Amino acid sequence: MYKTILFALTFGAGSMSAAASAAELTIERIFDGASLSGAAPIKLKASPDGTRVTFLRAKASDQNTYDLWEYNVNVNATRLLVDSKLLESGELSDAEKARRERARVAGRKGIIDYQWAPDGKKLLFPLSGKLYLYDLAAFGGKTLRLLDTGGEALDPKISPQGRYVSFVRAQNLWVFDLHAEAKTALHQLTRDGGGTVHNAEAEFVAQEEMARQTGYWWAPDDSAIAFERFDEAKVPIARRFEVYADRTDVIEQRYPAAGQTNVEVKLGLVMSDGGEARFVDLGNDPDVYLTRVDWLPDSKRFAYQLMQRNQQRLDLNLVDAKALTQKTLLTETSKTWINLHDDLRFLAHQNAFVWASERSGWKHLYLYTLDGTLKHAISAGDWNIDSLLGLDEKLGLVYVDSNREFVPDRQIYALKLDGSTVGTPHRVSHGDGVHAPEFSKNAEFYIDTFADPNTPPQVSLRRADGSLVAWIERNLLDEHHPYWLYREAHVVPEFGTLKSVDGQDLYYKVYKPRGFDPAKHYPVFNTYYGGPHGQVVTRGWTDYFAQYMAQHGYVVFSLDNRGMARRSRAFSDGIYRQLGKLEVEDQLVGIRWLKTQPWVDPARIGVFGWSYGGYMTAMLLAKASTEIAAGVAVAPVTDWSLYDTFYTERYLDTPQHNAEGYELSSVLHWLDGLKSPLLLAHGMADDNVLFTNSTKLMAALQSGGTPFQLMTYPGGKHGMSTPAMKKHIFHAIADFFDANVKNAKVAKSTK
Repeated sequence: MYKTILFALTFGAGSMSAAASAAELTIERIFDGASLSGAAPIKLKASPDGTRVTFLRAKASDQNTYDLWEYNVNVNATRLLVDSKLLESGELSDAEKARRERARVAGRKGIIDYQWAPDGKKLLFPLSGKLYLYDLAAFGGKTLRLLDTGGEALDPKISPQGRYVSFVRAQNLWVFDLHAEAKTALHQLTRDGGGTVHNAEAEFVAQEEMARQTGYWWAPDDSAIAFERFDEAKVPIARRFEVYADRTDVIEQRYPAAGQTNVEVKLGLVMSDGGEARFVDLGNDPDVYLTRVDWLPDSKRFAYQLMQRNQQRLDLNLVDAKALTQKTLLTETSKTWINLHDDLRFLAHQNAFVWASERSGWKHLYLYTLDGTLKHAISAGDWNIDSLLGLDEKLGLVYVDSNREFVPDRQIYALKLDGSTVGTPHRVSHGDGVHAPEFSKNAEFYIDTFADPNTPPQVSLRRADGSLVAWIERNLLDEHHPYWLYREAHVVPEFGTLKSVDGQDLYYKVYKPRGFDPAKHYPVFNTYYGGPHGQVVTRGWTDYFAQYMAQHGYVVFSLDNRGMARRSRAFSDGIYRQLGKLEVEDQLVGIRWLKTQPWVDPARIGVFGWSYGGYMTAMLLAKASTEIAAGVAVAPVTDWSLYDTFYTERYLDTPQHNAEGYELSSVLHWLDGLKSPLLLAHGMADDNVLFTNSTKLMAALQSGGTPFQLMTYPGGKHGMSTPAMKKHIFHAIADFFDANVKNAKVAKSTK
């Protein structure tokens, strides 16, 4: 499910000068020109020797086009390495466009990713299907080398020892030998890819739902590559139309909808210098998910995670790379579903590994021996870790991030590998708010991107204990900052909790309108995501549309309902086998609380959401129109039998085994109750939440004689990634709220 979360971070300006001049924040300015967040970089990575930090930064004139930069620690200086505008670019292939859509970077241009060579002397990056190698030590205009890959290269990687560059072309795995002459450098490792067979690629549901964007994995010594091979011949074809401004494309997409057939997957192993691929025995059940693959440091063994179709059992299996013999190290089970993670670490200096599990009801880390014996817990208690950030085996320390102290925050903590600090992690991050760290491979230092309600994203280099080494981007909100003109109009969000019907804390965030007068009664712009894994109420930098609506006289309110991530399994698991029930109950708790506030007009509360949030809008209007003035649903799922297997079945099981749950989870079941004005919007080339979801809703509303407004976007994908589409849709949302909430002529009964 596409997690379009419009209010993921918050901003306040309480400490800023009241004497500053204010400019009006417009929707055009939000999406045009330089990023209003300032010069904060993305994709930060430390060089292997720790002397440089590289990153991508948007151009000052275009917030969607990125260049490659570096910060040199030794000389305390930042410089541009590669200006993407100076390199030849071209049209992306359909495969690359789809991959970017899955990776949520469809709107970015220029250099969107890169990686370091192990020797710290070169950087590899793709641009428009071509591969470039940047040599930091070269002189005389020879810094850039274009690799002749013979065609578009997808998912490129530098091998761990730096000899090869690997990539996928024409559904096969290839390597480019950097030590060989150009004429003999290119080698094809698999040959049966084509048609419905894909080698070294991640299938649709892996990219979209498993957070796995790759389909192959290098051995640490460059000797071999483990790869996924999948055949989608049995996956049903979803024949759909992609409507563009000047044409209509008929797309036959192999889309595994809930209850239908998935791809057939194999796990292969091929030597980097060629030869026949060998395949691991994945068992007798072909209807399984290959979720993760990891090599051990010795390059002699690798592990893979295999999940059953019902997602209630996951096995971690260890494979001998030479003999392909295997054993199961551990098995996770759940009565609802198992959440995947990337927190497996095999230790280099002892026969052990670190593993994350939610078996206690909270996500924590455990240490196992390589025979599968549990040694001890590394963390424990009524709090979650978010992820394993780094591991210093020499000092016996593990670093994690967590919202242990305040659910809307993200902080960094150190734990001892020996288990002596299970319930008493040591916080190393400074500043309450949201930290997004990137640890070095040996966990001696980390790059920290930090934001809070008064601080736009700042990037610093820090030692593992949290002490400052250097600022990479201070990003001060001063007269040079692109947001300086708008700072006076900012609204400081307030945080609080309400109780769900079963007594659990529901966190909310509220922006009161600019120039707030407690004697007035304001309309409400209530926005949410509502679905699993999506957290909206966070204490960080702002989403500008929230500020825009607050500046235009709205109370802006967001609440995180049950089902969301970063909480206990008791908080999330209640949605199992029926969606849109507890989530709606919790959102109504927030709406009813708003109606008790003397500064809210209870007859003028509107709701808005995108993707799962769009589904939530439709369900709220269908179940509680008497309490809601109007709503906007963008790209909503309306019938869960239309959505993909891995996501949908995780929560609802299959339609064959839970027909009632699918019926009650569908918006279409409840449409008799939809009486409030609705604006429905959808991209007409959406390959994630298929446009069919909206056409079914349109037909059902029309059949029932229910009026609604409609806005469709020719060529629009799920995220409406072009600036023009984004400006148009947010203008449409604001105009709809003004007409149907703020300026509604007839007040509705709220009793």
